Amino acid sequence: MTHPQFRHVPLSRRRFFTSSASGIGALALAGLLKDDRLLGADSLNPLASKAPHFAARAKSCICIFLEGGPSQMDLFDPKPKLNELSGQKLPESFTKNVRFAFIQKEGAVVMGCPRKFQKYGQSGMDFSDLLPHIATCADDICMIRSMKTDAFNHHPGQLLMNTGSTMFGRPTLGSWLTYGLGSDSANLPGYVVLNSGRGTSGGTSNWSSGFLPTTYSGVLFRNQGEPVLNLNNPAGLSDAMQRKSLDAIRDLNSMKHSQVGDGEIQSRISAYELAFRMQSAAPELLDLSGESKSTLAAYGVDRPEPSSGGRGGGKGVFHSFSANCLLARRLVERGVRFINLFHASWDHHSELDKELKFNCQMVDQPIAALLKDLKQRGLLDSTLVIWMSEFGRTPLGENRAGFKAVSGRDHHPFAFTLWAAGGGLKRGYIHGQTDDIGWNIVENPVHVHDFNATLLHLFGFDHEKLTYRFQGRDYRLTDVHGNVVTKLLA
Repeated sequence: MTHPQFRHVPLSRRRFFTSSASGIGALALAGLLKDDRLLGADSLNPLASKAPHFAARAKSCICIFLEGGPSQMDLFDPKPKLNELSGQKLPESFTKNVRFAFIQKEGAVVMGCPRKFQKYGQSGMDFSDLLPHIATCADDICMIRSMKTDAFNHHPGQLLMNTGSTMFGRPTLGSWLTYGLGSDSANLPGYVVLNSGRGTSGGTSNWSSGFLPTTYSGVLFRNQGEPVLNLNNPAGLSDAMQRKSLDAIRDLNSMKHSQVGDGEIQSRISAYELAFRMQSAAPELLDLSGESKSTLAAYGVDRPEPSSGGRGGGKGVFHSFSANCLLARRLVERGVRFINLFHASWDHHSELDKELKFNCQMVDQPIAALLKDLKQRGLLDSTLVIWMSEFGRTPLGENRAGFKAVSGRDHHPFAFTLWAAGGGLKRGYIHGQTDDIGWNIVENPVHVHDFNATLLHLFGFDHEKLTYRFQGRDYRLTDVHGNVVTKLLA
């Protein structure tokens, strides 16, 4: 817009002191950001690349979140003692002050594990027979068997794992990283979310930017149709017409920003511009026709799908999860900082044996293919790949009232397994140990805050210094807790 009446905005006292685009406010903001080493090369672009506190080991992250709590003693942490004690009650000291989601303490007994375990690689890492493909990557994996959390129900557990707090409104891992580092992708969001299955109980709170500017929220890409809703132009609107419309909207938003200094207006301007660039970049990203047949086969994109998978199934879930793993690699290649892959659900209160087999058959091949693909392309060293969930499963069988048989496990926050690969972590390394039945940690406990502090360290950040002031307080991902677990670092 070029008419003078749209260009002239009176310089009010409020505007002079509060505008973050010019004047004293801009100088103060620039000084603060410079001190925190968060001022990018292009201060008008909130996703411009920024320097971390120190040299980073990782540049991008693929976080695979398997909602519900995969059973660690059926996948990664073999416990032969479970079969010896199967059907027996635990001493009262184990359960006296423990709060369960559904288990009835009075009649609860140990539930054995039918899985067969084998050691893989030079590291001798244990995997069950449900994960034969991921097992072949043992020497690239850093396995943490001693994770613990403070939450025993799903939504609070997902919030704590993803945001460092059980409270709503906090920024997620991906938001903190894109806030701290920006993005190397000019035409795609810095933080992308890919979903398959029925959806997590935490929903969008698992990829929200919380009190950070919305620029740093995860952008959900759909599995079919438009990658993002309303991304394509409506019929009759040419690119030239759209460009003129966006220029006009940008000018109006810039005028409002100069008046009130609201950072969310700058986020809105950036979102419009990014959406315009995404109109060509997103369809190209999702077009897998250029991938070789061998690559598509390795990820299992077109493999046959079992007819029923219980709570983790649904039409096309094998294809969507495989495609999401392949898309994650393509997003890393295009400079996207953080990619979330969500699948639900692994909440096996019953039918554990049947449904865990289905879920593992779905994720095992494509996750292994992702690790190997990144490695052979030279990307695994700089890409952190994480397998995580909100907690694990209890050694006790779930005897919930109304269940005809005990065939599943309840939530277990005291000891569970998480693994990661690449990004500066030790390879072929097992950290921590649980007791003979997997009830408690007996060696090297790692709290959620410790893991998040370590993750930020891999990306070049002191977790105590990557902060954001909100409502008079400096917040951080690890709240007032957390220690970097140096034993995990390569």
